[in-house]
Amino acid sequence: MIMNGLRGIGIACVVFLLGCVTASTAPAADREKLLNDPGVYGTFAAFRIDPEWGRLEQSLRIAQLTALKGVVEQHREKLAIDTYLLRGLSDHADFLFRVHAAELKDTQQFLMDLQNSSFGRYLTSVVLFNGLTKKPNYVSGFSEQMKTELKNAGESGPYAVVIPIRKDTEWWSLPQDKRAAMMQEHTEAALPYNKTVKRKLYHSTGLDDFDFITYFETAKPEEFHSLILALNRVKEAKHNRRMGNPTLVGTIRSLDQLIEVLAQ
Repeated sequence: MIMNGLRGIGIACVVFLLGCVTASTAPAADREKLLNDPGVYGTFAAFRIDPEWGRLEQSLRIAQLTALKGVVEQHREKLAIDTYLLRGLSDHADFLFRVHAAELKDTQQFLMDLQNSSFGRYLTSVVLFNGLTKKPNYVSGFSEQMKTELKNAGESGPYAVVIPIRKDTEWWSLPQDKRAAMMQEHTEAALPYNKTVKRKLYHSTGLDDFDFITYFETAKPEEFHSLILALNRVKEAKHNRRMGNPTLVGTIRSLDQLIEVLAQ
């Protein structure tokens, strides 16, 4: 009971101090534009916390978490930053940032400032994916009914999954019409899950070791599981030279929620 009381006091201190960290007076980035427009850079950065950090005095840890929030708020003027808790669902890392930026150098500066902070000294970068959003390549050839169904976006989280994909050389050598036909089959297989799984695609050839970074949100992990099984059965999947490895699984958390968990 005493330990629970102390933990409660510690969390209360975190909440109080976080409230003292105010956002920059500069206007925030246009989040909707960064999340929905093509030509935007998307970066996924996952970190593991050094076990030594958990052995620090609580006052030091709270101060460092306050510094973490300060770094994030400092960069919201140019970036759309989303946070995820991976601990407990992924053995690759403890938490994840998904960052959208008009300029990739702005994301670079954010991650450098993070790692140079007092909290950052206890972080190890374990996954870093870079990609670019584009207009859909194949949708123009789909039927009007399929186009309409695709507009019915899936529901949001709380679960998030990130899967990188690398295609084989044969895929890139195929004529456009053959790739388009296989992508139509891919889309038809995915449509039954369109309302329960939200998806977003990032093109990463030349920006990363992968060709695509796929991002998913769902409230029903079992539906996501069925979606992946369905996609593995289409012809296009035979051209996946690598899918996942690593696959990141976590839950969507606000920055304050993430910090509260890390403070425990």
